[in-house]
Amino acid sequence: MTETRPRTPPTYEQLRAMAGQELGVSDWTTVDQNRIDQFAECTGDHQWIHVDPERARRQSPFRTTIAHGYLTLSIIGALALDMGIVPENTQAAFNYGFDKVRFLSPVRVGARIRLRTTLLSMEDRGPGQYLMKAANTVEIEGEQKPALTAETLVMLYERRRRAGA
Repeated sequence: MTETRPRTPPTYEQLRAMAGQELGVSDWTTVDQNRIDQFAECTGDHQWIHVDPERARRQSPFRTTIAHGYLTLSIIGALALDMGIVPENTQAAFNYGFDKVRFLSPVRVGARIRLRTTLLSMEDRGPGQYLMKAANTVEIEGEQKPALTAETLVMLYERRRRAGA
């Protein structure tokens, strides 16, 4: 469970001026076995290193189960939303892709992770449309090496006022 604290989202104008700046750091969230098992169920990836605690204790170099790399990668979206980095007047935000994804350290069951995000660019893609590129680091509490780094690409659509409104 994450801690909650109010965050004020930036405006589109503010975001465009923030290239190169850190947008924020999320609260810590725990990656427990239930979350790992649910991810395995959704994806069909039931590799023992993730879902068999007894075998992992005996045979894994980590002596415990670890989160799927793609589970850790997929958590980026939720943690970014919790950080409040999407402008309030956003109509929609869509994943557009990833660049330079690197899985650097395993996330052991029970570990707490958080997201640190830096805005790389905000590119105009048409009226009220922006491609946001951000550098993301998923940190593991108590460890020097992060779980992963990834550049995310998110297409943002600004809510437009209707004529006469």
